Amino acid sequence: MVTEERVREQLKEVMDPELDINIVDLGLIYEIDTTEEGEVDILMTLTTPGCPLHGVFDEMVKREVGKIEEVNERDIEVELTFEPRWSPEKMSDEAQDELGHLPGMQGF
Repeated sequence: MVTEERVREQLKEVMDPELDINIVDLGLIYEIDTTEEGEVDILMTLTTPGCPLHGVFDEMVKREVGKIEEVNERDIEVELTFEPRWSPEKMSDEAQDELGHLPGMQGF
């Protein structure tokens, strides 16, 4: 049976193309629900509501989670929400440290 932890680990392979940090450490994944039948529902957000990468993330998330043996890509649902809105505090400490070293990112 696929677990939330397994899905979360697999999602660490999905990198934000602009920031080059995975979407889990960025804090974009809000919820992961799995079933014994291998269905996966993911509730996620983006760093900004107008992010043009919505369709790209949807495809990347489905493709990556579909690599888990017990999951069929057709049984993956990705829902996008902006409630609550994303903020830098949702990032892992490692992601905050990495972004803090990029020009213009000090203090977010």
